[in-house]
Amino acid sequence: MKKTKQLFACLTLMTLCLGTARADYTLNLMEGVTEISNEIYDLHMLILWICVFIGVLVFGTMFYSIYYHRKSKGHKAEQFHENTTVEIIWTIIPTLILVAMAIPATNTLLKLDDVSDSDMSIKVTGWQWKWEYEYLDNDIHFFSSLDEASNEARQVGSGIDPRSVPHYLLNVDKPLVVPIKKKIRFLFTAADVIHSWWVPDLGWKKDTIPGFINESWTYIEKAGTYRGQCTELCGKDHAFMPIVVIAMEQADYDLWVKKQQKLAQAEANSATKEWTQADLIAKGTTVYANNCASCHMADGTGIAGTFPAIKDSPVVLGGLDAQVELMLNGKGMMPAFGNMLSAVDFAAVTTFIRNDLGNSVGDLIQPSKISSLQTALNNSVEDDDDDEE
Repeated sequence: MKKTKQLFACLTLMTLCLGTARADYTLNLMEGVTEISNEIYDLHMLILWICVFIGVLVFGTMFYSIYYHRKSKGHKAEQFHENTTVEIIWTIIPTLILVAMAIPATNTLLKLDDVSDSDMSIKVTGWQWKWEYEYLDNDIHFFSSLDEASNEARQVGSGIDPRSVPHYLLNVDKPLVVPIKKKIRFLFTAADVIHSWWVPDLGWKKDTIPGFINESWTYIEKAGTYRGQCTELCGKDHAFMPIVVIAMEQADYDLWVKKQQKLAQAEANSATKEWTQADLIAKGTTVYANNCASCHMADGTGIAGTFPAIKDSPVVLGGLDAQVELMLNGKGMMPAFGNMLSAVDFAAVTTFIRNDLGNSVGDLIQPSKISSLQTALNNSVEDDDDDEE
């Protein structure tokens, strides 16, 4: 009896949720903010109601037959083996239904893969555990990571109530910004393992696979902020690489592009100046928290048997060049930060590690030297690619 009540309650809840997906809790798909997402939703509802109709018809007929032709009413079971007419009917009708469902489904699938006539292109690269965005039409390039408030609250023993953090685990430091009413082509790949880029409001998700390019597109008609997550189990911090897409009016987007270009120029200028040790350590504190603390812990003690401690580490206390080379190229589970961090951030976090977290080496490395090492690293990769070709 208890199971029957639970089943009835579940069916009632499903029925209430079939109409719209805008409630706080729903079992249905989201309608989304793009034409293609609405097509997917309408297709889903069409197929769902066809299945509901077939289910009601089949089970209704079955229950009617069982009830009104039961043995207690004097009915005897008919003995027959084949009925050619019935077999033809129940083969032809389902075939026609499947064909009728396949036609709109195929049209929608073809639209999903049609990236032609796009107005702009964005390359998305998945990293453990952040997203890299490259605007191929205007040379804007940045990494997007979990925002500082969420990152601090998620740490073990932080004492912060996650419910007090706005958009906990669904906010980033640098969102992807796009214009509305433009067809945007996305190219997806990964630098380490398989990730999956998913924003429910756009109506689709795409895997990012190392050494492979996936494509998709979107056309957002309404300005707003749309959030998503990685949906491929990609490692220890899989749950901490959200996606935030901000869709703007064209005029606002153009202003954002100009601002990013100015910031990039300022970053380039800051990479050429001489930094003091105190300034590098201060900046390195934030860079460490956003990029290193999830594995090596906030206090640098690491995780025994998995991630080595930074505190009193032979690598950190040893030669500066050896540590920089390790961070540039990566090793084992250690990702390559050579292209993941800017020259300033790389120099800052290196100096911070060597002069904090219980370490006191006393030296520093300037961003200008990191820039030279990053250029040499990129040239080496290009030469390797040419040799393979």
